[in-house]
Amino acid sequence: MQARDIMSSPVVTVTPDMTVKYAANLLSAHGFTALPVLDDDGGLIGVVTEADLVRDRFPRDARYRAGPDERPAAPPSGTVGGVMTTPAVGMGAGTDVVDLVRVLLDDRIRSMPIVDGAHVVGVVTRRDLVRALARDDTVISADVRHQLSIYGGPRRWTVEVHDGAVEVVDAFDDETDRHVATVLAQAVPGVTAVRVTGTTG
Repeated sequence: MQARDIMSSPVVTVTPDMTVKYAANLLSAHGFTALPVLDDDGGLIGVVTEADLVRDRFPRDARYRAGPDERPAAPPSGTVGGVMTTPAVGMGAGTDVVDLVRVLLDDRIRSMPIVDGAHVVGVVTRRDLVRALARDDTVISADVRHQLSIYGGPRRWTVEVHDGAVEVVDAFDDETDRHVATVLAQAVPGVTAVRVTGTTG
């Protein structure tokens, strides 16, 4: 499975001159955790996250008694460009989901812009990955059957899916076609493992 198979597209983006309030409204309205920030040419230059938006944003409650050495924080920037995380990291649409998950977890980030050159074509979030894992086996099975029927005809393949693990039996028992069937099945969102055998096992 590749990033293009599970990414959300089209992408909701912002520009550096937009206000923090506007970006916060977008995050709140769409349930996002981050937004790609694009320059005037549509190139990716940063990402603005929930943490970027809320950092130093709220004044202390008037009832709070500050310590003698505590000074009020400087007012934060009112624009996306003043609070965004930059430079931004993006990954290509052909990136293997295994590599994408590793980066999300290792770098402790919740979303990854998917790019074609410098231009954003999608976003993959942890929620997208969880959504793929949660797909119903019957839906996964139907998608796998559809992909295989395009390649080898509708009656050639027997498909069973249990907890995302796909078992395919090839009636023609051809080694090259079994490899192609494996690749096609692995590209279906929600598939966690693929085993393709011939009629003789």
